[in-house]
Amino acid sequence: HLFVRDGVGIAGRGVAARVSAEHAVDALAAIEHDDGVGGVRPIALGVVPFVPGTPTSLVIPAVTVGKDADGRRWVTIVDDSPLADELVTGSRPAPRAQEFTVRPLTPVDRYLTAVTAARDAVRAGALTKAVIAREVEVRSPDPIDVHAVLLRLKATFGRSHRYSIDGFIGASPELLVEVKGHTVRSHPLAGTTPRTGDPDTDRRAAAELLASEKNQIEHRVVIDMIHDTLLPWCSYLDWEPEPSIVTVANVQHLATDVTGELVDGAPVLALAASLHPTAAVCGTPSERAKAVIRELEGLDRGRYSGPVGWTDSNGDGEFGIALRCAQIEADNQLRLFAGCGIVAGSDSAAEVAESDAKFAAMQTALNG
Repeated sequence: HLFVRDGVGIAGRGVAARVSAEHAVDALAAIEHDDGVGGVRPIALGVVPFVPGTPTSLVIPAVTVGKDADGRRWVTIVDDSPLADELVTGSRPAPRAQEFTVRPLTPVDRYLTAVTAARDAVRAGALTKAVIAREVEVRSPDPIDVHAVLLRLKATFGRSHRYSIDGFIGASPELLVEVKGHTVRSHPLAGTTPRTGDPDTDRRAAAELLASEKNQIEHRVVIDMIHDTLLPWCSYLDWEPEPSIVTVANVQHLATDVTGELVDGAPVLALAASLHPTAAVCGTPSERAKAVIRELEGLDRGRYSGPVGWTDSNGDGEFGIALRCAQIEADNQLRLFAGCGIVAGSDSAAEVAESDAKFAAMQTALNG
């Protein structure tokens, strides 16, 4: 199990217990523990499915290794787990190259039709934005080396949240919500353009992204939703007046940092539930966008685009959004997902190209 960004975060081995998301904080608080570090509490990790209300369980690892931003490190062992010995005696397997075949599970023609229908619904005033996703299947003749995939994601997406929880892996640049005591933070992304690797071309693309009315609208509806949802929990809430550019290995995004002070404190899972699904992964208004998604997408998102992260027994924690991800269907088979925000100015062919750029994140990590 893993949730880490810039070398800071949580890694776990084994399963000491599974707890429901609804009762996770209480279950963690009931664990008798000896804190020899100072301020370290029991932790659970998990991924919340895209469809709100779907039963969700979090994992309490048998052994957890943690690292703070200040460099403090610790190990938590539940019930003297023998897995602790593997941290010392176990050897790390060497990454290996693999062969893969990729086939679309969402036919491109269907996706083009869905994007056009969603765009027309926006133009007709039925909603402001809808996010339409597609999926592909990846197969290998050999078992997929998940460790190698995570190492490649580290090399190319080290500044993103890398995660591996219960057969669900990926790297997301988007912070849904973080709670540290009374401080709450969100860093939503919406609006995307591909990167080429050429600095001049990418700079021009970033400038065009910042100037794009279509992408600015897409981004604005996300920020408004984050603001309106968090504000009732906060004594104050501040956000950047203009979006900035966040660059990852294969794409560039519009991003805005949002920070506030919680009035009475709130568990991170409650805030994640109140924010999910954001306009960045669903659309707005949320209920209309969800109806459009059910009608047009033709796929089961599962945990794709749901909150992914961890919470401790105090309700502090960090959740990203499960993007640039893969669901492990079998030891040699994965499903990859990618979605695009559809607004009135969307072009169906351009959205296919954007989703291809998003698929490239995991495909590159698989191919080595």
